[in-house]
Amino acid sequence: MAKKTDSDNDNGVIRQFNELKKKHPDAMLLFRRNSFYELYKQDAVKAATVLAIEIADRMLPDYKRPVKVASFPQSALDVYLPRLIRSGIRVAICDALDSPLKKKAGQDKAENNDRTIQNNTDMGKKKKEQGAQEAPDRTVESTVDVKPAREKKSKAKAETKAETGTDNEVKTEKKDEQKTETAQERKPREPQMVTANGEKVTHGHAYQSTTNPADWYFTAKIDGQQLKPQKMDAADLAAYQNKEMTVPQLMERYYPTKLMPKVSEEAFRMPMEIAGPDGSITVNKFNVYKEKDEQRPDFGKYKFYVQVGDTNMSAVASRQDLNAYFDRVATPNQLIEKNFGERLHLKSAYEKYQLPEGVDPKGVRVAKDRNDNKWKVSVDLGEKGQTSRHEISFDDGYSLFKTKTATREQIAAKYLNTEITGMLAANTAKVEKTASMKM
Repeated sequence: MAKKTDSDNDNGVIRQFNELKKKHPDAMLLFRRNSFYELYKQDAVKAATVLAIEIADRMLPDYKRPVKVASFPQSALDVYLPRLIRSGIRVAICDALDSPLKKKAGQDKAENNDRTIQNNTDMGKKKKEQGAQEAPDRTVESTVDVKPAREKKSKAKAETKAETGTDNEVKTEKKDEQKTETAQERKPREPQMVTANGEKVTHGHAYQSTTNPADWYFTAKIDGQQLKPQKMDAADLAAYQNKEMTVPQLMERYYPTKLMPKVSEEAFRMPMEIAGPDGSITVNKFNVYKEKDEQRPDFGKYKFYVQVGDTNMSAVASRQDLNAYFDRVATPNQLIEKNFGERLHLKSAYEKYQLPEGVDPKGVRVAKDRNDNKWKVSVDLGEKGQTSRHEISFDDGYSLFKTKTATREQIAAKYLNTEITGMLAANTAKVEKTASMKM
């Protein structure tokens, strides 16, 4: 005799879940049971992660083994359903049906009730017939009185219906009033944080990608506007799931410019003046555009464009600078200085370049190479060795020799810092190895 499988024993909601899951494997099934929505098996695990709700192993009727179940009240559907959909999950709402055994019991009960009613009706008919045979003389009199009685009953029924209709209208009006009062009493969602500009951050949460389950994204709303989801680092995701990282911290991590104070619109008015090496520089135009020339290596990238006098310049914009520009938290002056400062020979543009500690500035040498007639920079580190000779750009040479807004040390740091750091680290390791051998 063949053994029964688990599916053969599924007589209740789990059987319905398994059947629907075969038909819709990519959908999350919400079963409406009494005043709750329940999710089972793999759907329960996924929902618990996305919605941050509890999951438990529960024994269900008509099923012999414990099943993973997650549930939430029907009143929370308006909160959780949009969150599931925003996470990219297809959701199907199902009504749990009674098991066949329960259905059969209900049908048997209904049949018994029908039989009882039929028997009572037959008995009543027999009694009426017997009464009519025993008193034939009263038949004429009772027939005369029937019509007025029936008319009175019909009038009473009509009045009752009219009263019932009026009561229903009153009840409907009361329900509408209650709904209106409930909508008015419903308070708006409390913000998870407020930015420096007074904007309210809500709906901050992490969700799993449907195309690649290994990827998780963080998103939120600011004053009701949905932010573009940002891919999360694994460490941030683990900290968030363990409640070690809050929504304000994730906002600071993935949307920093959304939290910064905005600059005034006057700062974006053109033309504008910035301090140059020989006096003020007039900026006539500054904006962002997407490179459409397919022959260029930076095709498809967003770039800053600036017009200074008769000179037009462009540069690929970093994601951070683009966000600062569109969120209006950095002035054009600051972005021009950062992206075009060296080409405009601004002194402030070279202040970020510094040689590593311990490097003698006297070892820096900028000279023209006789072989190719190009200006190059190198650094003599003494016992630690000497760097290669690196060619410098025309703008850097102009800033060094003509406008004198850059120093030799700054030029060397710009081109050779990576190489210098590697040479210093190698020398330190060599010294430590020698010392350990002597010991």
